[in-house]
Amino acid sequence: MATAPISEAEKALFAFVDTLNHRAAQVGRDDIAHLKDAGWTDEALFDTVTVCALFNFYNRWIDGTGVQDMPAEMYQRSGQRMAATGYAPPPPPAKPEE
Repeated sequence: MATAPISEAEKALFAFVDTLNHRAAQVGRDDIAHLKDAGWTDEALFDTVTVCALFNFYNRWIDGTGVQDMPAEMYQRSGQRMAATGYAPPPPPAKPEE
């Protein structure tokens, strides 16, 4: 992460997520102040914590229920779809006129 071609603000945010994932009880006001100094808003920080928490939930749910991983080909297809259209599903097909 330290050498990734991303902004210093993004590096700070990812370092925060790493702390949140591995040492959540140690997150404090100084962490938030550092991110705000890097230019992140309260809304961005709220979204970051929410996404991190949801992915932790999903991973534990998947592990606990025994849901199987997708084949590599499906990840490739999913990545191509998301790159083209984002996370939103495509709109439903138009209904034929009656």
